[in-house]
Amino acid sequence: MSRVTNTLERPATRDRSRLRVLFGPDAGTEVDLPSVGVVVGADPACDVVLNDAAVSKRHATIAPSAAGFEVVDLASRNGTWLDGVGLTRASVPLGTTLRLGTSLVQLLPAEKSVEIEPSERTSFGAMVGGSLAMRRVYAVLERASRTQAPLLLLGESGTGKELAARGVHEAGPRGAGPFVVFDCGAASDSLIESELFGHKRGSFTGAVSDRPGAFALAHGGTLFLDEIGDLPLALQPKLLRLAERGEVTPLGGRAAERYDVRIVAATHRDLWAEVGRGTFRGDLYYRLGVVEVRLPALRERTEDVPELTRLFLQANSFPSGPIGGPVLERLIAYGWPGNVRELRNVIARAVALAPPNAAFDQLPVLLRSGATAPSEAPLARADTPYHEARASLLARFDRDYLTDLMRRDGDNLSQAARVAGLERKYLYKLLERAGLLPRDRRG
Repeated sequence: MSRVTNTLERPATRDRSRLRVLFGPDAGTEVDLPSVGVVVGADPACDVVLNDAAVSKRHATIAPSAAGFEVVDLASRNGTWLDGVGLTRASVPLGTTLRLGTSLVQLLPAEKSVEIEPSERTSFGAMVGGSLAMRRVYAVLERASRTQAPLLLLGESGTGKELAARGVHEAGPRGAGPFVVFDCGAASDSLIESELFGHKRGSFTGAVSDRPGAFALAHGGTLFLDEIGDLPLALQPKLLRLAERGEVTPLGGRAAERYDVRIVAATHRDLWAEVGRGTFRGDLYYRLGVVEVRLPALRERTEDVPELTRLFLQANSFPSGPIGGPVLERLIAYGWPGNVRELRNVIARAVALAPPNAAFDQLPVLLRSGATAPSEAPLARADTPYHEARASLLARFDRDYLTDLMRRDGDNLSQAARVAGLERKYLYKLLERAGLLPRDRRG
């Protein structure tokens, strides 16, 4: 399986694989798995040693296979567990998380760097911004738009994931087909299966006629699955089947129906972590994320604020003229917890409240107090959904911790990894995700 991603760190081949310890005394440890497999246990003679008192000396063997991994429990005293089920011998897919003793280990394909030159463009579809961070995004989206590969868009709320999805659709071979948006987080738990896959008359109370689902409506085009991380675990196998085979059985139906749909999914969540917690299927993650793109937060590309401000002024029919001065300085210094969406709303409100014939420096720009920089924002706000607030807080912690870590160790990755107690490769990924990778190490 091959991937292209603007993070420049993702699995590229199946001839090598990785084991990552997510929880336990060895959390953060990553090791490459050879094709012959490894023995995992507490004995120092094992290939992978877990310093967990609940792990047997020779606990289990794990070997890569064509479909994923072959796992064999070696009569361990506490067992090898998958989703609450004890295993003796099993074939498991990519992304699987196993419990050995009290430790959680995740089985992943190998990673290698894939370098893509930044695009020369300063926009893509309705996305605007000439910063290096955005030109890296455009470069991946340009390539992705020429293919039919599933696309996974990651990023905070308000970063433009739907605009990216629509841009890929319009620039690709399906541009003349339908573009259907389905919000997995907004659909009712009791009706989400019907709304996504359709239903037949009489399949449940109130189903007075057949109804096509989002996949049927997107036939021949693109289906944008927003907030895919909110899709109930019980429905994920059905989505996986459709993604792999192009067919699904509507609710109450007897026969599978086929659909020709390109899937573009998006989420503000860390799906890697969701897979590790068992709330998102690893095999579905890898099927949806053939091409994975992370959209940067606005605070990571503040050089785009003037251009975006000018665009939103024009959209609100504000007379063209120079922008700058204290008002622009405030906009650039602000932390933008709501990202580009918040900037758009701030400009729209300022134009609506401005006195007649006002110049730019007279606009009444109203910003949230205490958000002039990301680190100064309140620890947690209750005016956003819980998952968004939690993701924002964790992202802020990572950025603050990693900034101080690299400052203390003079951008020495090896030394910083030792101080943080992390594998160097994992630290590299965290720094890239936070936009803090030292300049001389960027692709």
